[in-house]
Amino acid sequence: MKRILLDENLPQPLRHCLGGHEVATVGFMGWSGTKNGELINLIENAFDIFITGDQNLRYQQNLRQRKVAIIELPATRLDALLPLVPEILLAIENSASGSYTKI
Repeated sequence: MKRILLDENLPQPLRHCLGGHEVATVGFMGWSGTKNGELINLIENAFDIFITGDQNLRYQQNLRQRKVAIIELPATRLDALLPLVPEILLAIENSASGSYTKI
């Protein structure tokens, strides 16, 4: 079981599709509105994986030396993400500390 944080730009119901894992959202953690750099620092020791729809994250932040794995999704709408759930679950299973996976 991995500890996963969903970014605030993703639909909260997506968490129900990631069964078998401990899934929280940025909003649930009280971190809504937190800038990406600070957010990554906050989640570094609390979560194994950060899932985001922010396709610019890897260009805007220095992601070297981090422990959290990041999975970037190509959309932020639930109807667009539901068909990708099997691929998301595979990315979760294959994630390693510090990895960056783009779906």
